[in-house]
Amino acid sequence: MVNEQRSNKWTFLMYKDSAPENYIDILDDLHVPYILSPWHDKDQDKRTKKLKKSHKHGAFYFDTLKSYRQVSNLISESLNGPEHVEAVISPKGMYDYFVHAENKDKTSYDIKEIETGCGFDLNKFLVEQNTQELINTVVDIIEENDFTEFTEIVEYARKEDSILLNLIFRHTYFFSKFLDSRRYKYGEKHEDA
Repeated sequence: MVNEQRSNKWTFLMYKDSAPENYIDILDDLHVPYILSPWHDKDQDKRTKKLKKSHKHGAFYFDTLKSYRQVSNLISESLNGPEHVEAVISPKGMYDYFVHAENKDKTSYDIKEIETGCGFDLNKFLVEQNTQELINTVVDIIEENDFTEFTEIVEYARKEDSILLNLIFRHTYFFSKFLDSRRYKYGEKHEDA
């Protein structure tokens, strides 16, 4: 039965017209890492084509397993949100839905409007969800800028994109070896010319 389900990651919904104005303070007082979507205020009902009520999707990342009922009560009592909550099956799918990243039929929302708190690290989360795509992006940046030194890509990422910097930090060995091989390969060619 759904009420017996336990998970350490739960997603929930809250509506702008019923959420407390100080919802961030309330969430921070719970001391549970959380992530909130931007306000979804441009979503249309598929049948009626009317705008849906403005709402946010959110997720808690608990340290221990929590029951459906525990989280449901927390949302309804603290945030005046609907009692229905769901265990997060796919953090990447959840994130994509927060901003409608993979659904071109829906209005996309700005990642910069995502709210987090209580230690939820959005950069780390994004790196974990999009590692392969981000690795390809960094490789492209290295090749497009003809970088051969590790310091060049680190300086670039520090100035341009903290998410990429986080990825480079997590995959230092790969990127340093890739840059070493570029230096060797292209250094040899330059010497022969």
